[in-house]
Amino acid sequence: MLRKLKLLFFIVLCVFVACSSAESKRIKAEKKQQLTDSIRLIYDPAKADARIDDFMQRLHSRSGFNGNVLVAKKGKIIYQNSFGWADYLYRDSLDIDSQFELASVSKPFTATAILMLVEQGKINLSQTVNEFIPDFPYEGVTIQQLLTHRSGLPNYIYFIDGIWKDKTKGLTNKEAIDLLIEKKPARYNTPDTRFLYNNSNYMVLAAIIEVVSKQSFTVFMQENLFRPFGLKNTAVYSKADYEEIPTDVVGHDKVFRRSVVQNFLDGPVGDKGIYSTVGDLFLFDRALSEGRIIGKELLDSAYQGYSEPVRGVFNYGYGWRLYKEGDHTVAYHTGWWHGFKNLYVRDLKNDITIVLLSNMANSSLNHLDEIYEILDMPVIRRGAYNSNGELIE
Repeated sequence: MLRKLKLLFFIVLCVFVACSSAESKRIKAEKKQQLTDSIRLIYDPAKADARIDDFMQRLHSRSGFNGNVLVAKKGKIIYQNSFGWADYLYRDSLDIDSQFELASVSKPFTATAILMLVEQGKINLSQTVNEFIPDFPYEGVTIQQLLTHRSGLPNYIYFIDGIWKDKTKGLTNKEAIDLLIEKKPARYNTPDTRFLYNNSNYMVLAAIIEVVSKQSFTVFMQENLFRPFGLKNTAVYSKADYEEIPTDVVGHDKVFRRSVVQNFLDGPVGDKGIYSTVGDLFLFDRALSEGRIIGKELLDSAYQGYSEPVRGVFNYGYGWRLYKEGDHTVAYHTGWWHGFKNLYVRDLKNDITIVLLSNMANSSLNHLDEIYEILDMPVIRRGAYNSNGELIE
C-alpha cells in the first residue's frame, strides 16, 4: 500500500510539473507574441505612403468617408489614419483605437470560432443544427451549409421585425431561434441548392457555439479568440446585455444629422455584434496568416468557394467572400449595419491587408478602385468584372 501511495504521489507530481512547465511555456510564448504585436502596431505617420494618403484625403473630402483606415503589406503597416467624427452630435473626433460595430465583418470571426471547434474535435461540418437544437424546425441543415450560406433558412431579421414588441430591448440568439421554432416561417429553398446570403446562418452558428461550449458567445469569443490572440480592443456587445452599447462611436445613415439608434435587432450576435478596431483586425489577419489560430489545411478550406461564382469571379467560403483568379486569392468581407459600413480585405497572395471602418453609411466605400491600383492588386467591387472575368472600365 505504501509503495502504491508513493507511486501515485510520484505520478501526480510528474503531471503537476509537466502542467506547470507547459503553462510556463504558454505564458512565455504569449508574452513574446505580445511584444511582436506591439512592434507591429508601431506606425510613423511621417513615413506614410503618400499615394494612399492622397487617395484617402480625397475619399474623405469628396466622397464623405468618415472612419478609420489601415493598410499593411507583408506584415508592416504602410498607412493608417482617422477621418472625421465618432459622434457628430458632440463633435467627438475619431482616433485610431476607436471601436466600430463590424456588422457582417463579424462573420469571419464567427466562422473562425466554428473551425476552432472543428479542429478540437468538438463538432464536425456535416452535423445538422438539430443535433444541437433538437426542436429546430428546418431539418437537414448542416454546419457547412450555414457557413457557406447554402442553408435556405428564412432571414430572422425580416421575419422578427413585425413580431418583437419591445423595439428598445434586444432579443437574444435563443429568443430569435425560439420564434423561428414557434412561427416556422417558410424557408427560402431546400438546403444546399443555392447560395443565398442570410444573417440567420451566422446567428444560428453563434447559438451552436454556445451549446457546444456551454458559454455565452460573448464569453467564448473573449476567452478563446480575442484575448489569446492579442485583440485587446475587440468584444461582443449585444443589446440583450447592455441597455446602451458601451462604445463612443455612433453610426450615421448617409448624413450626419441621421444618427442611428440601436434597437432590438442589435441583440442577436454572430452575424454582427462584434466591435473592433483597425489595429485588431490587422492582428487577426496576422494570427490567421501565421497559422496560430487554426491549422493550414482547415484554414485553406475556409478560402475555397462552395457555390457557383457570381460573374465568374466572386464566391463564398467559410465566413469569407472570395476573389479567385488562378493562384491569386483575396479573402474579404463587407459589413453594413445601423449606420456602420466596413470593408476588410486580405490579399493572400501579395500579403496585403486593407481595413476600412466607417460610421457613415454612404457610398464612399464604392469608390476604391484607385487604392487597389496603387497596391497592384485586383479590384474588389461588386459588378467590377464581366462574365468572362474581365475588369469593366
